[in-house]
Amino acid sequence: MRHAFFATSGLIGGALIALAPPAVAQSSVEGRVDRLEKEMRAVQRKVFPAGTPIEAEITRPATPLLSPGTPASTPIADLTARVNALESQLASITGQVEENSYKLRQLEESFTKYKAEADARMAPAVAPPAMAPTASAPPSETAPAAARPVAPAPKPAAPAGASDARKTAVAAIERPDTGDAANDAYTYGFRLWDAKFYPEAQAQLKATVDKYGDSSVGSRAQNLLGRAYLDDGKPALASVAFYENYQKRPRGERAPDSLAYLGEALIQLKKPADACKVYQELDQVYGGSLSSSLRGMMDKGRAQAKCS
Repeated sequence: MRHAFFATSGLIGGALIALAPPAVAQSSVEGRVDRLEKEMRAVQRKVFPAGTPIEAEITRPATPLLSPGTPASTPIADLTARVNALESQLASITGQVEENSYKLRQLEESFTKYKAEADARMAPAVAPPAMAPTASAPPSETAPAAARPVAPAPKPAAPAGASDARKTAVAAIERPDTGDAANDAYTYGFRLWDAKFYPEAQAQLKATVDKYGDSSVGSRAQNLLGRAYLDDGKPALASVAFYENYQKRPRGERAPDSLAYLGEALIQLKKPADACKVYQELDQVYGGSLSSSLRGMMDKGRAQAKCS
């Protein structure tokens, strides 16, 4: 009887030892799944700060057909394989997000610098004249130089006939009145640009962007504003307009156009390396949906900038 008891105890102990590894493995897999869920939530917060959910495109790997006599894998082994696949795909997603964030930061830093340079070039240089006090008045009675009225420098006078002719030509551009104020404002700016009245088109399109920038017309108006600057020989201002359109309206109707023309503006500014970065961004973000004209423009710009 005593020998039978020890034999039974040995069998029970052996069974418990045999069952221990699956339980430990299951606990390990559950810990990895919890960690994966936390990391995926972190990626969601980084990619979708507004809280938009992300749909995972991860499918269960196909179960291979087993030949007769081949032992089937355990459920824990299948689950471990799926968790391994999840970890691999999560690592790939995280790396891609970090790479895109780094590229976006580079673009933002570059064009913040361009905008500052453009603003500095456009700011009028005002230097108060240094006037010495006259002998007839003591220094204490002499007004400060900054307080004295300064006569503005005479501007080159345009011929009266040419000025009147331009005003007449601009006035002849028809202002549309369809009842859609935003689209009418853009259309009038387009007509001015198409007639090559670039300064007037710039003023009209800028006012349109300021007033209707959040509407569907905003992307078209901002892009055309950049083109009006570019055609007027102002690539620095054009680059700022194009970049802001892409940054503020990446899904806008003219966002790809703005990136393509931004590359052209940078080439005119003799910044081919930055133009290559823009073309790379254009290809990565919109490559599959680019029109043939924009793709041709991008290829030509890459060749001109000697992109690798």
